[in-house]
Formats: sequence, C-alpha cells, structure tokens
Amino acid sequence: MTEENPADDIPTERQTPVGEPVIRGDPSLTGERAREAVQFDPEDEESLDRAAHAVARFAVQTAGDGDNLVMLRGAAACAALVRGEGSYTAAAERAGPDVSVSFVRKWSRVHDLPKPVRAHVARGDIAPSAAKHIARVSGTDRFRIAWAVIDHEMTVRDVRTVVSEVDSGASVGEALANQGITLGEFSVELPEEVYTELRRRVALSEDDPADVIAASLADRYGIE
Repeated sequence: MTEENPADDIPTERQTPVGEPVIRGDPSLTGERAREAVQFDPEDEESLDRAAHAVARFAVQTAGDGDNLVMLRGAAACAALVRGEGSYTAAAERAGPDVSVSFVRKWSRVHDLPKPVRAHVARGDIAPSAAKHIARVSGTDRFRIAWAVIDHEMTVRDVRTVVSEVDSGASVGEALANQGITLGEFSVELPEEVYTELRRRVALSEDDPADVIAASLADRYGIE
C-alpha cells in the first residue's frame, strides 16, 4: 500500500503506515476532534482486537451516511485488520458475522487513497460513499475523478457511473463527458485588476486565457 505510480511518479496510494491517523489526527483538518483520532497497529494483537470491534460497529451503520471522520476511522480499522490478518476474508471473519468480505475490501481501499483525496473526505468535500468508488480505480485517475467530484458537485450515483465506465475500458475524460463534465474545466475567480489586465494582454497577443493560466500554474508548481 505504499507504491508510487511508476508512470508519472505521483503518489496515488497511501504513503504512510496503515492505520495511522494522518488525516484524522491533523488539527488543521479536523480541529479539536484530532484528539479523538485512534491508531490501529496491524502488528499489535490488542490493537487488532480494537480494529475488529471498530469494524463490527462500523458495519452495522449505514455506510456513507453520518460523520465523515467516523467513516475514515472505520476505513482505517478495515485496512489495519486486512494487513494484520493477511486477507480480506480473514479480516471479515475476525470482525464478525455482520461484516462481509466486500465491505472490508471497499473501505480498506478508501484508507489506501492518497492523502490529498482523504483530506477532502475529512473536510466533507467528497462523500465517503463517493470515495469508495474513487478507490476502485488506480493511478492518476483517482485524482481526476476526485477533483471532478469537487469542481462539479458530482453525486455518488454520478461517480459510480463514471467508475463503472472506466472499469469497462473508457478513459476518465470519456466517462466524465458522458455526464456532461469536461475533464480539467473549473471556474476561477480572479481579482478585478488581474482579470482586466489578463484579458487586455491576451487580446493583444491573441493567446487563450486558459493557456496563459495553465502555463503560469505549471511554472509556479514545476509541472512539466
């Protein structure tokens, strides 16, 4: 769960130890509730017992509803239990009869999402039930769908449809286009002075404002 995408070297999976409350324990993201963050250690039997109990409680809740941080904690417990037990099946068995293998698999994958995506789940920008579907895809497609969710207020049903089409062989761009969404398109509000001068200059140079903004951002963040 710590590999990087070899194609573009952008981390598209979790980079920190399984069960560690990196997002849940960050006060800048969760405020005072960071103190409530629980760590699940897949190498410690007592911690695995706590994880098993947490997964059992989580499974009887309505997945995707309620508190986003509770969902992230449940996902962490699922992932730690899988790592400690060695398989989805063994993890589900340890958690109890109300826990299915598919439930453990789906939520442990959410815990495996890269930090920027998990941070938006914690903030409430991405619903946990939408994150479950995002986690079904791999590589930078995870980012592309996650940012589309934020920028275009996609519903969970929209996300599920897009991911299903990607699973069937479509590109993310094609799948989003079928939902009326253009990949990479979002609204930006500029200060009046910047907007006025940008428009004046691109009119004289016959450049496209999107190209100018994209080039400036690429230079600012070192994107090639």
